[in-house]
Amino acid sequence: MIEGCGGMFIVGIDVAKRNHEVTVITLEGQVVCKAFHISNTCTGYNHMMERISKLTSLKGQFIFAMESTAHYWLALYTRLKKDGYQVIVLNPIQTHAMREMLIRKTKTDARDSFVIAEVIRFGRYAASDVPQEKLLALKELCRNRSYLMDLAGDLKRKMIALLDRVFPEYETQFETIFCKSSLAVLTKYPTPQKLANAHLSKLTEILRTSSNGHFGEWKAREMRELARNSFGVEDCEGVYATLILVLLEQIRTLQEKCSMLETQIEGLLQQFPTMLTTIPGIGPILAATILSEIGDISRFSSADKLAAYIGVDPSVNQSGEFVGTHAHMSKRGSPYLRRAVWMASVVAVQRDPMFQAYYEKKAAEGLRYMNIIGHVTKKMTAVIYAIMRDNKAYIPIIPSAA
Repeated sequence: MIEGCGGMFIVGIDVAKRNHEVTVITLEGQVVCKAFHISNTCTGYNHMMERISKLTSLKGQFIFAMESTAHYWLALYTRLKKDGYQVIVLNPIQTHAMREMLIRKTKTDARDSFVIAEVIRFGRYAASDVPQEKLLALKELCRNRSYLMDLAGDLKRKMIALLDRVFPEYETQFETIFCKSSLAVLTKYPTPQKLANAHLSKLTEILRTSSNGHFGEWKAREMRELARNSFGVEDCEGVYATLILVLLEQIRTLQEKCSMLETQIEGLLQQFPTMLTTIPGIGPILAATILSEIGDISRFSSADKLAAYIGVDPSVNQSGEFVGTHAHMSKRGSPYLRRAVWMASVVAVQRDPMFQAYYEKKAAEGLRYMNIIGHVTKKMTAVIYAIMRDNKAYIPIIPSAA
């Protein structure tokens, strides 16, 4: 709720990419500064301060309010907080409800900045959680790492498609074609024609060095023979070799950048006293993602509330008197957070006796794999909630023998 009382001014700001709209009202609803626009720059910020300073010079008599629209609000929010102002960030859903009410009442479309100010005046809001700067930085790192990982995944799928055409037998040579040894071979010999003509000693050295001695001349002979009898299409004009080398370079670059981000993520995570990494399946990267996406755990009164926020709560299909018998994840909330909890759940059923027993129990009920993991994810959410709420290490519960 609003801090203070009489003599207060509410500054509603409708944020956008390049320009913001500003309206100032009193607690009684009187407009004291009609809507004006400022640029999303220091000059625009100073212009706003110059306008509102004519009302009062006391910072404590202003409440600034804005919607959490994309990322456009962040720079202005950060500057206002740095300058010592009270700032409230609203969920756009709340301002939409107020806008609809004002339209029904006045039959006119009110300025968005005025609507935002009115939401604060009436007190019908729940402020959005705005994490501290370090937590916000951690979120940025985790989200951008996820983005780069997805890009690398797309490139890997393209690489597999190319190899399927030009050298379909290649995938049988390594556990994964993206292991260190495989990438070293492809970098030097991207097509079966080039590999078939490789000098045995050179190929052997590449394999031995890249595998730390695991592979030797026997592997080089095997691969060269496979290349000579490949059923792949001919590399006309060296097109496939060029494409494979281009993709290899892009994949390698993305992997290097991801490693760089991971180092920074792990370093920043150490500044937070979290016990999330004690949960089986949650390493530093997943812990950082979960922590930065959830923020202040005290915002959630129960594990079910957190599950709803993550989007792993069941969504029931209901129409009239019909109620669906199969519940699906609602998939609301942050996809980054939902993916992190899902990944942790997949690993936990392999490493932790409690999660493994729960998985087997659901499997015995006849559920399919994806449905079972959905249930495990809900259970993982409850564990995450308890660990973050109590800030205590995870203690595995060993299921008693039947």
